[in-house]
Amino acid sequence: MRFGRLGAELAHGYNAMTTRESDMLMDIGYQVMEENEVVEFEDALQETAFVILTGDVKIEWDGKREVMHRASLFDECPYALHVPHGRKVVLKALKASQVLVQKTLNDRDFTPVFYHPADVQADIFGGGMWQGTAERTVRTIFDYDNAPYSNMVNGEVVNTPGCWSGYIPHNHPQPEVYTYKFDKPQGFGAAFIGDNAFKISHNSWSEISGGYMHPQVTAPGYAMWYSWMIRHLPGNPWKKTRTDLPEHTWLLDPAAEIWQPKRKK
Repeated sequence: MRFGRLGAELAHGYNAMTTRESDMLMDIGYQVMEENEVVEFEDALQETAFVILTGDVKIEWDGKREVMHRASLFDECPYALHVPHGRKVVLKALKASQVLVQKTLNDRDFTPVFYHPADVQADIFGGGMWQGTAERTVRTIFDYDNAPYSNMVNGEVVNTPGCWSGYIPHNHPQPEVYTYKFDKPQGFGAAFIGDNAFKISHNSWSEISGGYMHPQVTAPGYAMWYSWMIRHLPGNPWKKTRTDLPEHTWLLDPAAEIWQPKRKK
């Protein structure tokens, strides 16, 4: 379990967050590119996912070429490329851009997959529950259901201002990493990992070891985006399974009575 911050402004180049030598078992970072910059990736041991965050990036692999575009983290689903180990990938920024890079060890070979925004599953979680205090958009790019050959999961959450996610508090044995951004750079929130609380700020990240609960909340007025990346464990992949903390399961009852202030008429 660890929490880190890169600062309000990212440096040009690769901004590393986690490494596969850590408990997270994944290399994760932001690639920040200037207009017309070209960056090449080729990893002999690790599968890699590239997710566009902002900008326009031409991406090439195996003789194929696509352009990833994204103007808003909050209003648009992403483009993404997922390749096995040993594949050369070339990125060219057509304007100033940021790309999220996720890697982990995987000796399986599979056909690279390019995801368009329409391929990304987007669901509203928490709608109409708990007086609307946990409403959020959950986007799943790939997981065990559509990429069982992968050792990773990659998705996104957009927290409605003032609302919670990862709720009710739950845990799972697989390690997970969250990377955070806000619609305004001064935005903030809080991450609860086990019995510890951390202030979330723009370009911060959290490392969640298996078994720790991990709900999140964003301050009123600030929309919070975060990437959620899970590493499957050998013989124990994440299949959307979770263990809810029993003291909070009463909240799952649709008829649960939640206190409301009594207003004088």
